[in-house]
Amino acid sequence: MCPVIRSPSLAFVVAAVGLFLPLAAPVTADDARLGPQKTLDGFFPFTPPTDAAAWPARREAVRRRVLVSLGLWPEPTKTPLEPVIHGRIDRGDYTVEKVSFQSLPGLFVTGNLYRPNHVTGRAPGVLFAHGHWRNARLAEETPEKLRAEIAGGEERFEQGGRSRFQSLCVQAARMGCVVWQWDMLGESDCLQLSHELVHRFAKQRPDMNAATGWGLYSPRAEARLQSVMGLQAWNSVRSLDFLRSLPEVDPERIAMTGSSGGGTQTMILAAIDDRLALSYPVVMVSTAMQGGCTCENASLLRIGTGNVELAALFAPKPQGMNTANDWTKELATTGFPELQRLYGLLGAKDAVALQRGEHFRHNYNAVTRSGFYTFLNRHFRLGLPAPVIERDYEPLSREELTVWDADHPAPPANDPAFEKRLLSWLAADSDATVGRLAATADGMAEVLRPAFETLVGRSFADAGKVAWEQADDALADGIRRTSGVVRNQTHGEEVAVTLLAPDAWKGDVIIWLGDRGRGSLADEGGRPVPAVARLLAGGAAVVGVDLFRHTEDPPAKNRTVREDREAAGYTYGYNHPLLAQRAHDVLTVLTALQRGAFGALGRPRRVMLAAFGETAPVAAAARAVAGAAIAKTALDTHGFRFAELADWRDPRFLPGGVKYLDLPGFLAAHPLPLWLAGEPEPTAAEAAAYAAFGRPDWLVQATSPSETAPLAAADWLINP
Repeated sequence: MCPVIRSPSLAFVVAAVGLFLPLAAPVTADDARLGPQKTLDGFFPFTPPTDAAAWPARREAVRRRVLVSLGLWPEPTKTPLEPVIHGRIDRGDYTVEKVSFQSLPGLFVTGNLYRPNHVTGRAPGVLFAHGHWRNARLAEETPEKLRAEIAGGEERFEQGGRSRFQSLCVQAARMGCVVWQWDMLGESDCLQLSHELVHRFAKQRPDMNAATGWGLYSPRAEARLQSVMGLQAWNSVRSLDFLRSLPEVDPERIAMTGSSGGGTQTMILAAIDDRLALSYPVVMVSTAMQGGCTCENASLLRIGTGNVELAALFAPKPQGMNTANDWTKELATTGFPELQRLYGLLGAKDAVALQRGEHFRHNYNAVTRSGFYTFLNRHFRLGLPAPVIERDYEPLSREELTVWDADHPAPPANDPAFEKRLLSWLAADSDATVGRLAATADGMAEVLRPAFETLVGRSFADAGKVAWEQADDALADGIRRTSGVVRNQTHGEEVAVTLLAPDAWKGDVIIWLGDRGRGSLADEGGRPVPAVARLLAGGAAVVGVDLFRHTEDPPAKNRTVREDREAAGYTYGYNHPLLAQRAHDVLTVLTALQRGAFGALGRPRRVMLAAFGETAPVAAAARAVAGAAIAKTALDTHGFRFAELADWRDPRFLPGGVKYLDLPGFLAAHPLPLWLAGEPEPTAAEAAAYAAFGRPDWLVQATSPSETAPLAAADWLINP
């Protein structure tokens, strides 16, 4: 029996006519999600753990977020690099060569390889990502600007100072290191994707958003987590593969450095690839601006984290960084002390270093480069006098550095057809890999379920601390109707709910999601709709939920943080999409039920979930992370697929929603009792998951049309 909640007011009790009086709408205006969206210019503090034992789990979660956001969870197939090395120039103590290789089929990585002469034994390697200097590897500073840099103490030589990028490569080679410097996408020799597309993308391209042929930044690409930042991160991974493939390179002593956007690339590779031994990101690590270029932003990447924590993922390995008169200028007091605490907690406080330089503008100048050389010299034990200072050299010309010539012709530049082929190959490769993983229990547990937690942005274990605030209560014909707000105190969120509970409650509760929110429980006259009445008659309680912004008129769309750049990463790289926020509401209500937060109802025996219309993908997302906390689920999907969405502002849009086998992948995540309407037959993913679990009978393919699906679902839910 459900305990009766006594109320002193007769206005709450209607006994004879079976009608429910209208109840006041709970107030949810304090929901933190109604506030301003977070942007790349926000504040991104890092709070290190107080116990070293707590760090591995946090590190793994953030590292997984980075990999998932960049489309590298699981990573693409590593196809042959097929490097072409030519044009060797000998400068006495070092040589320079031209290199191209394919990081993906048809995608060429271009750059220069500097090798020391007269090295005994295997040499350390240095990866040098150049950052946002136009035509950086091939460019030369103007004489006027160089003289100003020398006068200001930024550079030392009128000859060697003409190229800060060659300067670092030459000096590191003279120190005995093999140096690989490659081009960012859209720069120097790497022009298959244009500079404007990669670094200045502003407007969506309708012709690059077809279901069978799409380009970067399109909703189709975002749904598969295909991004420029992901491609550049993969080029870094393959650059490390290339450097390690050289027989003279010591695979245990490979460092990476880069400035500005190159600092971003350095942080990212250090975060995701354990083969790197030393990291030195320049003028990038900060609690302030996180990277303004489209090539530095990816959906999901910095939700709940930021660049200081991304740098922290490399701990306790040696890592240096610097400050300048830019967004890094406060790093010495905000961000770096926290990194020092983490390194100290891990027993390696001296392995992290900060080079102060707030009097310099944004740079990788001679003073900053000296800091890198000295740090490298110390940790790789190169045996040079410290500090390490550059010597002058004769820079190579653009013609001497460029990779392409008559014997090595460049691939077509700015080629939309190639862009489509590249993303299509990535999609097919990902589908094949994810499909194999989904067919095994280990693959589902180790890869897909963690991916779903990242996409949804919350695990059930982290759903938060909840509290129930009752607004109204009424009793009629043995059915108690209670309305109120579930407050998620951990995340500052609020969910309006209405609970219907029969006097003869048998212990089951169904979370009932419909397009009218709580209104989906009753008809216009206030009576329970037939399916809900069937559940109540069967002894189950039913909870109606107003999902976040779900009942707005007109229907809500995803908010965006800027209108001048129509790249989803600027919004979804820092903020949860609506579908994820609504899935959070389901987790909040589920948590409240499981913890008995609804007071008189007590703890249920089982919690089940039913969803119809546009709420079905929300329910599927919540179920994918809640697992066994939801005993049974009934969904009418109407055949929905994330791949159908052509607008990333659509309230059902979810970055990565397609990558892990679309909606069927979410449904296969936990092979628990599932009733499905709106699907012609079980997909391969669902069938394989339930077969692997040994319970194919738990997957029920309904034949009910949408009009009668709720009634059929209700019968299945209350059937033992």
